[in-house]
Amino acid sequence: MWHLYLLLDIASLSVPFLFSFHPKLKFYKLWKYFFPATFIIMAFFIPWDIIFTQQGFWGFNEKYLSGIHLGNLPIEEWLFFICIPYACLFTIYAFKNLLPKFSLSKKVTGIVYFSLQTILIVSLLYFYDRWYTAVNFGYAIVLLALVYNYKRETLQVFFPVFLILLVPFFIVNGFLTGSWIHEQVVWYNDAENLGIRIGTVPIEDSIYALTMLLTVFVLMEKFSEKYPSQEEIP
Repeated sequence: MWHLYLLLDIASLSVPFLFSFHPKLKFYKLWKYFFPATFIIMAFFIPWDIIFTQQGFWGFNEKYLSGIHLGNLPIEEWLFFICIPYACLFTIYAFKNLLPKFSLSKKVTGIVYFSLQTILIVSLLYFYDRWYTAVNFGYAIVLLALVYNYKRETLQVFFPVFLILLVPFFIVNGFLTGSWIHEQVVWYNDAENLGIRIGTVPIEDSIYALTMLLTVFVLMEKFSEKYPSQEEIP
């Protein structure tokens, strides 16, 4: 099981990468938007990750790692912020291009948004002293509010595809948090989260995924509007 985390990163990336060159998808043409957007979120999420690792809010089992570290994070964790967003954004744009009607109405989007915000705000008010919950939910509340008010159509596309992405997300994170293997690859200090798990995955991880992917998606859409490809120019 040595290198398990690295294998999960590579496995998550492999199929989306190969299909990026499919003539009906051509996701490779969006690389000029994807990579800047990803590096921007890494500038926020990596320091967050480093600090939380230093404080013991979570950590990594060396038995499942390559042993290569940058800062106090294993190289696999750095690759996570490239491989997982790549696989997920590839999926979002595949749905957007091949099934353009696969989106929510404005009314349903509003219901989902206000329901989610209510849960996040109430949870934050009661559990503000738990660092993973507080930072994670706090960022989600601000991000969702900004997107809903200024780029609502993005949520109409994002929400339904994200529900589908939660299936492979819980499979990958299930392996990382100890499902189907003897020990955890990534462990969590439950004193700093709600202590609620879906299988072995902390509930906060689903919101972490939502904010990470939504941030990349919004940035990619913004960059594509500002710097359209030649074939997109009328």
